[in-house]
This record gives sequence, C-alpha cells and structure tokens, in this order.
Amino acid sequence: MKIIKRSGQEMEFCPEKIKNAIIKANLSILEEHKRLTNSQIENIVNNVTKECEELGRATSVEEIQDFVEVEIMKCGAYEVAKSYITYRYKRELVRKSNTTDKQILSLIESNNEEVKQENANKNPTVGSVQRDYMAGEVSKDITKRFLLPEDIVKAHEEGLIHFHDADYFAQHIHNCDLINLEDMLQNGTVISGTMIEKPHSFSTACNIATQIIAQVASSQYGGQSISLAHLATFVDISRKKILKEVEKEFEENGLQRDANKINNIVARRLKNEINKGIQTIQYQVVTLMTTNGQAPFITIFMYLGEAKNEQEKKDLALMIEEVLNQRIQGVKNEKGVYVTPAFPKLIYVLEEQNIHEDSPYFYLTELAAKCTAKRMVPDYISEKKMLELKIDKNGEGHCYTCMGCRSFLTPYVDENGKPKYYGRFNQGVVTVNLIDIALSSDRDINKFWKIFDERMELCHRALRLRHERLKGTKSDIAPILWQYGALARLNKGEKIDKLLYGGYSTLSLGYAGLWETVYALSGKKLTEKEGKELGLEIMRKLNEYTKKWKDAENIDYSLYGTPLESTTYKFAKCLQKRFGIIEGITDKNYITNSYHVHVTEPIDAFSKLKLESEFQELSPGGAISYVEVPNMQNNVKAVVKVMQYIYDNIMYAELNTKSDYCQVCGFDGEIQIVEEDGKLVWECPQCKNRDQSKMNVARRTCGYIGSQYWNQGRTQEIKDRVLHL
Repeated sequence: MKIIKRSGQEMEFCPEKIKNAIIKANLSILEEHKRLTNSQIENIVNNVTKECEELGRATSVEEIQDFVEVEIMKCGAYEVAKSYITYRYKRELVRKSNTTDKQILSLIESNNEEVKQENANKNPTVGSVQRDYMAGEVSKDITKRFLLPEDIVKAHEEGLIHFHDADYFAQHIHNCDLINLEDMLQNGTVISGTMIEKPHSFSTACNIATQIIAQVASSQYGGQSISLAHLATFVDISRKKILKEVEKEFEENGLQRDANKINNIVARRLKNEINKGIQTIQYQVVTLMTTNGQAPFITIFMYLGEAKNEQEKKDLALMIEEVLNQRIQGVKNEKGVYVTPAFPKLIYVLEEQNIHEDSPYFYLTELAAKCTAKRMVPDYISEKKMLELKIDKNGEGHCYTCMGCRSFLTPYVDENGKPKYYGRFNQGVVTVNLIDIALSSDRDINKFWKIFDERMELCHRALRLRHERLKGTKSDIAPILWQYGALARLNKGEKIDKLLYGGYSTLSLGYAGLWETVYALSGKKLTEKEGKELGLEIMRKLNEYTKKWKDAENIDYSLYGTPLESTTYKFAKCLQKRFGIIEGITDKNYITNSYHVHVTEPIDAFSKLKLESEFQELSPGGAISYVEVPNMQNNVKAVVKVMQYIYDNIMYAELNTKSDYCQVCGFDGEIQIVEEDGKLVWECPQCKNRDQSKMNVARRTCGYIGSQYWNQGRTQEIKDRVLHL
C-alpha cells in the first residue's frame, strides 16, 4: 500500500509511523489516566490501516491524520486528540511559511507522483516539463496567497469548486481559442519579430501554420483550433504554380503541348504537394514542444461546408482525404512501429453531402470511419444538429468547431451583422462540484437549492476574478494573439478589454458529477425517468444563472461540461473525506464527467447518445458525448452506422476505441490495467510487461487522447468502462 506525502512524493505505507506519532501525543499528557493504553494505540493503528486499505488507492498524509484524530476521539482520549491536533496545526503553520520548496525539489527529482499523473500529455521526467511545473508551483502559491480571496482558495482546496489552471493565473493569459488562420495567411502576420507574408504555395502555408500553432500555444494555456478550409485556397495557388512549371518544361524540352498529359502531371505533383503539406502539419505538431513542455493542444476542423466555391470544396476534400490517410498510418514510436499520436485532434463534420451512401463525399465518411476504428479520431460534429442549436441573434444557425477538446463559443454577430467565430476565445473556467451540494443537503431538495444558490454565487465571484485578471491586459503580452491576427489586430499598447465584453469571448461555468448528484438526491439514475427529469432541472437552473450574469454584466457566461482529468480524482478524495464512502456516490476514486452516464452503467450506444443529447443541448459552453467500443477495424460499417446516428441525433460525439502497443513483445492490442500492491498499473496481456516506458498506451480521457498515463482515480475510471457496442 502507498501513501502520497505533502510534497507529492509516493512512499510505502508505514503503520509504525502512525504508531510513533500517537505515542508522542500520548506521552505529552501528564495525567496518566487521560492517556491511551498500549492496546488502544494498537487498535487505532489497525483501524486506520484498514480504513486506508478500503479506500483502494494511495492515501494522503492529511487523510491518514484525519483518520487518526477520529479514532483517538472514539476512545474518549480527548486530551490526546487535542495534543495531536495542536501538533498538526503547528506543523501546518511551519509549512505555510514556504509552501513550494519541497514540491519543486520533488519535481526535479521526478518523485512527485501527483504531478507525474496530472496531465496525460506531459512527461514529467523531461526538463522543459519540469521547468513549466516548477513555474506552475510558484504561480499557484502566489495565486493562493495573494490573488484569490481566502474563501475561494478554501472552497477550491476542499473540492467544493475547482479554480482551473491556477498554475497560470498569475499571468495575464487566457484559456482556449479559435485561431483566425485565414486572416493570418491571407493578410500576413509577424512571428518573433519577423514579417511573414502571404504564402505562394500550399506546402509553405502548412509550414507557416505550424509555426503559428506553436507560437499561440506558448502564449496561452488551453487548446486551440484551426480550420482546414483556411488552407484550402492555397491548393489552387499551388495548382496554378505547378501548371506554369509543367508548361514551361514542355516548352523548354520541345514537347508538343498535350492538355491531358499536362493535367495528369499537374495532378500528380499537386497530390505530392498536399501529401508533404499535411505531413508537415502532422509531424511538426507531434514533435514541436512549446514553452510548457508539451505538444500544442491543437484541433483540426474538417468541414466541407466552409468551402467558398465548388473548386475549393474539391480541394478541401483532397486535403481531408490526405489527413485521414496519414492518421490511419499513424506515427512511428522509438522502435519504428506505427502508433496512435495524441495530436492533432481531428473533427470531421457530418453533413448532407457526405453522410448518405449516395452523397458525393460519402467516401470521405467511410475513410473517417476506418480512421476512427484504427486511431480513435476523428470526432464528429453533426451539421444538422448544430444548425438547430447554435442560433445567432439574426435567427440563423451556424456550424463551427470547438476550442480545443469541447469548449464551444456562443453564437456571435459582429458590428457589420456578420457571424464571427475565428479570432474568438475563452477567458477561463471555474467548475462546481454538484455532488458536494447534494450530499451537503441530506437529500432535502429545498436545502439542495439553497446551497446550490450559495455555490453559484461563489462560482460567479471566482469567474469574475478570471475576467478581472485579463481586464487591462495590453496587447504586448502576446503579439501573435492580439496584434498579428491570431485573435485580433490591436495596436501596440492597446488594451484587450473590448474583446472581453459583448459576447466576443466567453467565461465558462463548469459542472461535474451530475450522475452521482441525481442519485444522491433521488435514489434514481439519469437513465431512469425521475432521475432524468431531475438532472434536466438542475441543468436548466445552471443555465438560468449564466443568463442572469450575462444580462447583468454584458459578459458571455456559458455552461460547460467540464472534462475533468486529474480533478476527477481530487473531487472524489474530497468527497470521501467529507462524507465517507457512500455506495453508488463516493465509492469510486473518480466522479463522472459533466452529464455523462456512469462508465459502469450497461447501456447501448444509441440509447446513450440519444439520452445524452438532451443534456448536451443544455450545455452550450461545451460538451461531448462518447460511446465505448471494442476493436472495430473489421467492422467499419458498424462505425458508419453510429456516425449516421450521431448526424441525426446529437451535436458532438466520439467513439472510444483502443490503440496500444507493447515494445517488449510487439503485442498490438489492448494493454490491461491490473492491481499491484494496492495500486493500479498497466500490463501487457501477452508478456506481462509492466514497464510504462516500454509500452505505448492511448486513451481518451477528457476529449483529448492521452498518452502519458493518468492518476489512480482516472485509471480506475478507464478500467471500469463498459462497452456500449
């Protein structure tokens, strides 16, 4: 059994240390009759050990000390308990005098287990990642001690809310965005003080795009998205350029001009150019490392409906085909074996011109299905459903990509009455732990709504702090974003304030654990009629608050289905600490993301998507649904059927397949999760290899694909997942 020290370092559980601490507290009591007996001390140690074992995960030092306090008081030894508590308090004061040193030292020595598993796409053994985490520890310390009110810090630490990305809050930077790549490529941009003019070929445009992606990733802390359509216009530029070159070659070599031959040569060379350009994006993205020590969290949007004319649509189709073929192939790992890369994330729009077997671009949909079966992407947006849900003030529906994994902008019309999405961004996120509200109310629905109102105001104040942190920021903080087209073209020294109001950007109220909340309040599941009605009522109430704030402040607050990664474990531990182990609610080391059906619930793919579509509609600031499926590489037709169902029933969804590789024995299948000394570890089912550095595991855990492993809570959630198909 393991414990997690305050520094984040993982150690072996040692009952003797518990015993020694109790003995010290016991001996500090002068009156012998008020002390614990030796047998009582032994019983306390045994009981605490048992409680730690029942948690089924590594226990924190704080949790162990809480258990000890309770057990001492159960024995009626209140003077001993007082001594023990006083000692803890004094030690806490000493630690607070400098809260970062030990965490930073454990990071440098790669001993910090919590940080190791905080982000499934960051390798904490790499120096640049350590540097980012070290800066993050300092930022969190400053944020907690100086920048946030005590009650919000306390609520965050107790798991009532989660103040996202506190490790970046000290800086005046924002969350995620939709890059206006079209503006930057067509009108030029500046990168690191160097003027970049409009490119004269498709391959050059792709190369510039990757440089923009890297620069943007280093200027913010969230995901970013670009549209493949913004590169499509450069295909025809290359076509015309290649045509001139071929015609010149014919002329210089004295060859008779043959239109068919020339066109065939041009088509071959253009295809090769597209191949190289897409390969540049694919390999640059997975090999680039930004200043925060990871590949850019980049999403590529593939939507035929964005093409401006038929020729551009055909060129965009060529690009989409190439993107899908290259992703199906994958990228080589250190052993030279093709594996699934985490980035770029791909989104494919299902639309009338590609969804039916007689649709002109149905071949792309079949290719997308093959890609999903092999590599877990693309994810799917239904143009049909999105046009129904994303209605602007002109009464028109729009289809557009999310920012990163699932965060959607609200519909927006600019001063000229035109819809605008690219160049917009999210200011930040604060998430409410709905389960804590439910358990605090003791199943009294009136008490639930009273506490709910209090927590909403807490979240509102926390969100306002994110807004105020950005207010007054000058464009010079990130020229690529604010001055050179990624988000705006402001003047040097100009403040970004006007972009924080009127719906240009959003603030996200996140929520988590709707499944457990409904069950705690009603004893019903979201999949049952009464549970579903209560869940929808809670969602509508959350939307009432975001609307109230928006109307009062002219800031676009939006409800967001939070993609908990490490926080799912944090919330679970906090709930267990406050309320103990409650079957069906706190008996796991994770909680359920947003409105999702619990991962252990037996439900078929189509029923799950249909049910969750009602909740997704009430989560306008971001949401994604998924179905867990087995290896589908030999059943691509079934994948297509799910995609067609998505088109008719839900706005945004994905299929979770498995894509693993063991470097020891060459096993190409699903790496299993097994228990070892009270800890969940990954194991090759063929050779029993448990060395994580010698296997490639890819799982979708929060919308993105993760490839650097996860904390114990998330790992248990992955292990518990049932198949929906």
